[in-house]
Amino acid sequence: MAHQLSLSLQFALHEQAATHRAALPRHKVARWIRHALDEDAQITVRIVDTEEGQTLNRDYRHKDYATNVLTFDYDETPLCADLVLCAPVVAREAHEQKKDLQAHYAHLIVHGSLHAQGWDHETGEDDAREMEARETQILAGLGFDDPYA
Repeated sequence: MAHQLSLSLQFALHEQAATHRAALPRHKVARWIRHALDEDAQITVRIVDTEEGQTLNRDYRHKDYATNVLTFDYDETPLCADLVLCAPVVAREAHEQKKDLQAHYAHLIVHGSLHAQGWDHETGEDDAREMEARETQILAGLGFDDPYA
């Protein structure tokens, strides 16, 4: 059964905005998130530049660099969360890993959606393997290759 999703998709960047918008059609972003959901949800996906990504990571995680995806979960029932993706970091990683930009975004959005539901790869090796396996399963169901291969 597909879970209900209220999605807000925001682009807060100036450089390369067209490239990132093209990689993130709303219907596909919604599909990726729905496949990762175990419950109904209200999720905002915000695509940001390096400055905003670094500020948020520094202020909330005390790590002074821009990271690929940050998850802010607010309510458990119904699930309410923000996924913030730093476009320049995502683009750089996709290039370095020789991945399609859209496929990398799909992976990170699934990854962030799992975090919003309580999955955590930083709590131990078993948790990391379990989360990676779940991501791989979801992405395969969406037609994407194993992001960890």
